[in-house]
Amino acid sequence: MAGVIAVALGLLLRISPVEWCCIVLAITIVFACEAVNTAIEFIVDRISLEHHLLSGKAKDVAAAAVLISAIGAAATGAIIFGPKIWRLVF
Repeated sequence: MAGVIAVALGLLLRISPVEWCCIVLAITIVFACEAVNTAIEFIVDRISLEHHLLSGKAKDVAAAAVLISAIGAAATGAIIFGPKIWRLVF
């Protein structure tokens, strides 16, 4: 959903090609981290359905990677869109 909003804002605010590259890269990184997270969860579940401390840690670290990438994407969006929105509002 955030990616759709970022693309819509990019179109609305007419961001530069370099800014588009940053936005597309940020969105792609989040999707890639989410795919890796899902793959790790599938692998861990395939190996054993029993709860194991290391299985839980592997899933937690994979989920953290998604969170870190999402925070980075949000920061990228704030850097690109923040000043443009600020100028429109004030």
